[in-house]
Amino acid sequence: MNILNTKAAILSTIMDKASLKQVVYKNTKEVFEELRIVVKSLIDEYNSELGQVDENILLDFEDKGEFEYQIKIASDILVFSLHTNVFQFNRDHNVWEQPYVKNNPDNAYSGIIHIYNFLADSFKYTRFEDLGYLVARIFINREKHYIVEGKRQLGLLQTDLSVTKADSDNLRNIVETAINYSLNFDLLVPPYDNVKIMSVAQMFEKIQNSRIQTGKRLGFQFKSDDI
Repeated sequence: MNILNTKAAILSTIMDKASLKQVVYKNTKEVFEELRIVVKSLIDEYNSELGQVDENILLDFEDKGEFEYQIKIASDILVFSLHTNVFQFNRDHNVWEQPYVKNNPDNAYSGIIHIYNFLADSFKYTRFEDLGYLVARIFINREKHYIVEGKRQLGLLQTDLSVTKADSDNLRNIVETAINYSLNFDLLVPPYDNVKIMSVAQMFEKIQNSRIQTGKRLGFQFKSDDI
């Protein structure tokens, strides 16, 4: 390949990929904003019923800016986070077995929305050592098709990129299922050996900030295929 052909190939690749990634990111950002609306609406709906029982158990929404927002539910916080980059699935991923991607590899480029679960007290008391867990991640492609990866217990795993559009009904289902899973993902007592020794400095820090490392599964490796 001569210099002119190489230059043309480079320019073509830059233009094609840049355009594709801009479309994918734009779609993902739009879905993230629609998800924000869905979350707010859902909170208002739930609070209208919870408020009749106990105002202390109301859900709370906190906007953290363009790329993040949070829901507080009882003792849990769900963090919704938009990644600013566009990714392509690795070659071992099952999307490459789908005709939708085989026929057009551009469909494999996706933006990502993460949903993390933290303890509310971890934020309240700024316990930086505490652990959070990835509950699910949503992949959005150039046609606003999506798949969801996460724990099997979520019951929302959508793995066929060709069939599902990221509309408000599907987004609500993702949010409610993530909430339900997080509420039933209980805090466990840490192993005794993990907490049996404490230095004076750690004790003073604990007294001041309650900063013993806490997570729902301390020492538990969170895997997407766990049952």
